Amino acid sequence: MNSQIVSIGLANPGIPIPQDKISRFMQMAHGLDAQECRKLGFIYRKSGIRERYSALNDFHHEDPLRFDFFPKNNSLEPFPGTASRMQVFRKVAPVLATTAIRRCLQDADTSPEKISHLILVSCTGMYAPGVELDIIQQMGFQNTIERYAIHFMGCYAAFNAIKLADRICSSEPDAQVIIVGVELCTIHFQKEYNEDNVIANALFGDGAAAVLVKNAEQGLSIRKYQSNILIEGETDMAWTIGDFGFEMRLSKYIPDLLNRGIHELRKNLEKKFDIAQVSHFAIHPGGKQILKKIEAAFGIGEEQNLHAHQILERFGNMSSVTILYVLSAILKDATMQGNVLAMGFGPGLTLETLLLHKS
Repeated sequence: MNSQIVSIGLANPGIPIPQDKISRFMQMAHGLDAQECRKLGFIYRKSGIRERYSALNDFHHEDPLRFDFFPKNNSLEPFPGTASRMQVFRKVAPVLATTAIRRCLQDADTSPEKISHLILVSCTGMYAPGVELDIIQQMGFQNTIERYAIHFMGCYAAFNAIKLADRICSSEPDAQVIIVGVELCTIHFQKEYNEDNVIANALFGDGAAAVLVKNAEQGLSIRKYQSNILIEGETDMAWTIGDFGFEMRLSKYIPDLLNRGIHELRKNLEKKFDIAQVSHFAIHPGGKQILKKIEAAFGIGEEQNLHAHQILERFGNMSSVTILYVLSAILKDATMQGNVLAMGFGPGLTLETLLLHKS
């Protein structure tokens, strides 16, 4: 036996919001004229996203009088500060996390008292005592559970959590590790009309995912992994804490940087992962262009990475938890067997690669 991802539970806030409805909210919030509205609408139609989820109901509406979080006026002033956004995170994140965990444990037919380790992943909110303490109390985990928190690593953070869980299971054969990622990206909406905000506002959604990792016979077997840093991209993808929420820097050049980085690393990746023997891919759906660039760099067809495209369409980019949604779809796909190469990208510019085997 070796460490396996044996079950994954998912959770999202509220009901899905159609992408065109979010586009109309953004047009109002940015105060755009007719020409800019058409441009923004085009970006949303070409995003590859049909709908997303948000912890904020406001994105369902164009009429400010129906807002719950933002001020009830077209200028959204006074614009909510970081403290009020963290209040939303503190209220919503534990609920989503525990919902995902319960679904994960139910699928695995196991109980909370058997869980030995808890790894929390989030880059969209934090407080102390943290979400993991709320989870422990609400789930009834043992008070001897070991807990870890991975914060602010962005879209590739779940890869680090999986690697940590694998190493725990290698050193403690009876360990049962829960990884729970919870990301409320949309609470950090920025209304300034610039390239970074337009891209971020068009892509990100909210969600949670819980993963059970333990030594087992079946599931997604964790085989190999590798981390690479593309220093030249450090200023093009960044995530900082500002006075009005967390601020994303997300250059339109990211797909080209990733494409160039993949081409430079391809020989090493082929040697490490024997890519010729890989039929299935799980590429973090950071955006439609990212998927296309990486697929082109590896010479793979969209059908080999189909679940990533489908998750992007249905949920958008939920930062670190998005790859867990892709792996959940793969785990449930009875037609898929064999090696799966997962890839994730984030601030740094960092590239994480994980080889799994589905039995």
